[in-house]
Amino acid sequence: MGERTRPLEDMVINETSRGFWKEKRVLLTGHTGFKGCWLLLWLETLGAEIFGCSLPPAEPSLFNAAIKDDTKYGIFADIRDAERLTREMARFAPEIVFHLAAQPLVRESYREPGKTYETNVMGTVNLLEAVRQTGTVKSLVVITTDKCYRDMGWEWGYRETDSLGGADPYSSSKACVELLCDAWRRSFFKDGDTLLATARAGNVIGGGDWAPDRIVPDAIRAFQSGGTLEIRSPNAVRPWQHVLEPLYGYLTLAERLYNGDRSCEAAWNFGPSSDESRNVRSLVERLSALWGEGAKYTVKPDNSLHESHSLRLDSSRAIQNLAWRPRLGFEEALSMTVGWYRRVFNGEDSLSLTQNQISKYMES
Repeated sequence: MGERTRPLEDMVINETSRGFWKEKRVLLTGHTGFKGCWLLLWLETLGAEIFGCSLPPAEPSLFNAAIKDDTKYGIFADIRDAERLTREMARFAPEIVFHLAAQPLVRESYREPGKTYETNVMGTVNLLEAVRQTGTVKSLVVITTDKCYRDMGWEWGYRETDSLGGADPYSSSKACVELLCDAWRRSFFKDGDTLLATARAGNVIGGGDWAPDRIVPDAIRAFQSGGTLEIRSPNAVRPWQHVLEPLYGYLTLAERLYNGDRSCEAAWNFGPSSDESRNVRSLVERLSALWGEGAKYTVKPDNSLHESHSLRLDSSRAIQNLAWRPRLGFEEALSMTVGWYRRVFNGEDSLSLTQNQISKYMES
């Protein structure tokens, strides 16, 4: 990461915030997933006491590569199991909860729509009810998606006050999560000690993502094996951002909620600067250039499933009210991502690489 000069108070995670997280009891659902594992390792760096609840990860996974003792941070459990979720939450008695567990793939939601709604909607209901029954949680951040907005075909960024929607089961399920969180906030948490917010991130990239039907891991698999990446919608515009960017937003938001700031009980966008959104072709061309020899791609249009032509986020609310802002541009995010995969394929340790990128981001 390049040299920057900033006043002390503008450091990404200042000393005050680092001290805040020390020994905080944090429950993290989806801790075995791509974003969940990055957040787990960041919270560990900050000194939090962490308990995870998630399904076992599919292979390959960042979690299994980085975490040698898979029982160290919690349990393998399905958030659709309300009884067990409530029991484990009561046993751990968390102060802060990050809810990331989900069925996160658009194309998978077409194949298994029922499972997608069961996991994303009813799983979140189970989580909210477990929080309510446990009574120890002061700060609750539920992660949804930038795809929860109704597709209006706009070329400008969606704001948190814009209409929710979803033309596919995944996006629709996440719009439902936004609605039910608002209902629980108004119905059950309004006058209590639990402050609830939702967070909508952009198209997150970074080392350790091995999920199918995502452009970056699909590209890395193709480039590494000598195959040819196929892209469906080269002109589709997305708000690409490194995984550390929204995670920093989640941490900032959770801290504000814990400290009783009810103005933060809302939905929040965490996306890249408006001029950093790019289309799929631009992303793949830069990935290919950074990878070098062996990187090949072809365009194979597939219009059988709905995909938004343009998706951008307006993060003005977070910038103005949370003192959060994106710090990594498009080029830097891609360079960090490709560099991570390259070094892993060359035999370097996933845990050390991830911790190193977290530390550099914190110090930048």
